Amino acid sequence: MFAKITLLNKSLPLLLLLPLLLLACIDSLAETLRDGDIIFQTSRSAQSAAIQKATHSQYSHMGIIFYRDGAAYVYEAIKTVQYTPLKDWVVRGEGGHYVVKRLRDADRILTPAAVAKLKQAADKLKGKPYDLTFEWSDERIYCSELVWKIYQRGLGVQVGALQQLQSFDLTDPIVKAKMKERYGAAIPMAEIVISPADMFAFAGLVQVAEQ
Repeated sequence: MFAKITLLNKSLPLLLLLPLLLLACIDSLAETLRDGDIIFQTSRSAQSAAIQKATHSQYSHMGIIFYRDGAAYVYEAIKTVQYTPLKDWVVRGEGGHYVVKRLRDADRILTPAAVAKLKQAADKLKGKPYDLTFEWSDERIYCSELVWKIYQRGLGVQVGALQQLQSFDLTDPIVKAKMKERYGAAIPMAEIVISPADMFAFAGLVQVAEQ
């Protein structure tokens, strides 16, 4: 018993250091990010498992990086479309894991004027409520829809191909249960959607960071 307690006590300093190490990594990340970078994570939300299974991807949430007063924020759709400090966004995800991607030709495309256009497109969606039924309208907005529309409306860039809801794998029991909860028997199979998985796989993006 004494040996177990001693081992536990020795591991406590490391456990206490882990949050500090994560924060240090995030500080380092903020130094390498640019406006317009796209960040992905595995959400801990109630719908995350269904999204992962339907899209065959571990990533179920995403946002776009914008700097405000020198600090990095993730512009995202959660309860509403809002800015979230980068540190808060990262620690909210599963295991603090994230992947950051950037336009392949960002040095040419993302000029200061282009970034301003992205921010203008983003501002028009600020405060919109989260879209639980993934409809392709501006009344409510979900995470990947937000980033896709910012790039398309701001710069005419389509980050990933739009699909219909029926193109996803809707056969898993977890997915079926979530679909029934959201739509009942009237599932809009032809609804236009964009998923984090499709945007993550877009060939026009390159990975620039991962933790």
